[in-house]
Amino acid sequence: MSTAIETEHFTKTLYALLDETFDNVQGYFLDKGTSMFETLATISAEEASVPVGGRCATLAAQVKHVAFYLDVLEQALRTQTFESQDWDKIWRETNAVTPEAWEDIKSSLRHSYNRIKTLIHENPTWSNERQIGGAIAVIVHTAYHLGEIRQALCTLKS
Repeated sequence: MSTAIETEHFTKTLYALLDETFDNVQGYFLDKGTSMFETLATISAEEASVPVGGRCATLAAQVKHVAFYLDVLEQALRTQTFESQDWDKIWRETNAVTPEAWEDIKSSLRHSYNRIKTLIHENPTWSNERQIGGAIAVIVHTAYHLGEIRQALCTLKS
C-alpha cells in the first residue's frame, strides 16, 4: 500500500479549499456567506478606507496585499525564482479609496485568484515541496487576512 497522496486527490481538494476561501463556502472551515468575495461584497469604499483597529492598514490595503501575495507567489512558482519583495509598500501607500478604486482592488484580487487557479490547472503535478507549500500558503495566508477583514467589520458595523 502506497503512502503517497494521489495528485488528483490533492488537486481536487486544493480547488475545493480555494473555492471555499474565495467564493463558495462548502463547510471545510468557514461559515456560510463568509468567503472572501462574499465578505468584500458587503464592504463600501468608505468602510474599506478605515484602518483596521484604528491604527493599522486599511481594509483596502488588506485586500490589495492578498492580491499582491498571490501575484508574487504565482510568478515565483512559474519561474522558480524567489526574489525579495517590498512587502510594506502596500501597507504604506494604500489609504482611503474611492468607490471606483475599491472596485478596482476587488477586481484585481479576482484576477490574481483566477491566475492562481490557471497555474494549478496548467501544472497538475506536484513535483516539489515549494509547489505544495505555495499552494497551501495561498489558503492559509488568505484565510488569515480574511479573518482580519471580518474582525474589523465587526467593529465597523457595531
